[in-house]
Parts: sequence; structure tokens; C-alpha cells
Amino acid sequence: MWMIAAALALALGAMTPMIAGAEDAPQAATPQEQAHQQAIEQAAKAMQAAQIKGPADIKLRDQAVLKLPAGYVWVPEPAAGQFMKAVGNHPDERELGLVFPASQDQGWMAVARYEEAGYIKDDDAKNWNVDDLFKSLKEGTEAANEERRQNGYPELDIIGWIEKPAYTADTHRLVWSMAARTKGAPSDEANSVNYNTYALGREGYITLNLITGQQAIAQDKVHAQVLLSALNFNEGKRYADFNASTDKVAEYGLAALVGGLAAKKLGMFALAAGFFAKFAKVILLAGAGVAAAVGRFFKRDNSKA
Repeated sequence: MWMIAAALALALGAMTPMIAGAEDAPQAATPQEQAHQQAIEQAAKAMQAAQIKGPADIKLRDQAVLKLPAGYVWVPEPAAGQFMKAVGNHPDERELGLVFPASQDQGWMAVARYEEAGYIKDDDAKNWNVDDLFKSLKEGTEAANEERRQNGYPELDIIGWIEKPAYTADTHRLVWSMAARTKGAPSDEANSVNYNTYALGREGYITLNLITGQQAIAQDKVHAQVLLSALNFNEGKRYADFNASTDKVAEYGLAALVGGLAAKKLGMFALAAGFFAKFAKVILLAGAGVAAAVGRFFKRDNSKA
């Protein structure tokens, strides 16, 4: 039975956590830190109650089915959205759910979303310039930092490509990966990595974006690829089912999914930023499935960059 084997730590107000890596006297939690910690506690419990263990067929609205393999756990809405809000993201009706590993020795998560943008023309993939795409991501992230700063969350720096954009035309799948870190973070704080995968359909696209640390991406990206291959659009919703005379065409092309449009959303996936290092010593989750995955995710070893 899936359950939380050990309760979350007491709220920050009852403890004196230290910022990760600091050796001086402990600092009392601020009211904002207390509120964030309490929200994470509540969200973790909600996810634990809602989780679905693979193998299972996960219906993604009327668009597709994710054949969740054994060894993976799906958290549907609204529990998934509660967690995303707790870690600094606005509620988003495009979110479908979250995927976590069932294994206790892994610490990644993946965010599934559906964007009803219309049919994405993919002909620009033949001519895109990855340097220009990187510049667009960098600029878009700087613009998005203003909102994060106003909401009390850390600003982000884009570091560079982990995997440059690659589009497979016959399956209509796009993959790219980027490293990011908290602005002004200490040099020993690990970079977070977004491994972004897209499946194009007739009426829009589904994203399965895996979040992990840079030191773990080589082993963890396999899970993003497994999940992407397990995703299939329903008959009538496939990219090949597009009808030019009746169907909506998106206002942007494939390159926008890597450039400026992606930058606006990148912040929501940089969950391993240094802000949460403050919580690392007080989030004491144990057990298997979602509870353990959330605990591991926020207790990563930041000794490797």
C-alpha cells in the first residue's frame, strides 16, 4: 500500500533550519518560508492519496493515452496542480498531471501539459539556428524573472544546452534540454535541468518535461524517452489527421516551442533551484512512490555542479 511512511518535518516556524552549506548560526524561518513549507506538506499528502501506479492507461483528456509503464507513478489533477502551486507556479489549466519514479533510488519528476494551440507547422525545423534559439530563451527568461521576483521566488539564469533541439519528422516529436540555475547561487549549487519532449497532434501538442539535476541527466533522460514513446494520440487527433480546410493552424511554428514561447514557461520547471535548499534539512519524507520521490527531489546532493 502506497503511504507516507514518515511524516513531513514540522513547519519551519517550529524549527531553525540552516541554508544548505552554511556553517554559521541557524536562522529562523521567515513567514514566507513557513507558508511555502506548509503548502509543500499539504501538497505531498494530496499527491500520495491521488497517485496511480503503472502499468495503467492514463487518459489525457480527449486527446491521447499515456500507457504508463510499471515503475512509474502518475499524479492527476487537482493534486498535481496543488503541488506545482506550492513550489512557485501559477495554477494552469493546461496541466495534465505529474509523473514520478516508483523506485526509491531515483529523484526526478515530469510535468505533463496539453497546449490547444492548433496544428503546429513543422517546416521551420529545417532552417532553425540553435544559437538564435538559445538567445531567444535567454531573453525570454530575463523577462519572466520580473514576475518571479514579484512573487517572492528565485530568478533564473540559463546556462546552456544539455541537448540541442532535435525534431523527428516521421513521428512529429521534438526533444531539447537546457540547464538553469538560481541567479546569484553559490558555485557549489547544482544546476537544474529541464529535459523537454513534445508530441504534436492535430489540435495542439502535449509536453512531457522531465526535471532533474545536471549530475543525473545522463541516466534520468531515459525516463523522458520512455514516457514519450508511451504517449499516443487518439484516432482523429493525430498529426496526420489534420484537415487544412477545417482545422485551426497555430499562430507560431515549431521553433517557438524552443525559443521565446518556451522561455515564458521555463521557470515553472526549474524546481531544483537554490531557494529550496533552505528546506532540504526539514523535508523528511520517507517510504516509496510519490512521498519518497518528492523528498529526494528536494534533498539532492548539491555538491556536484
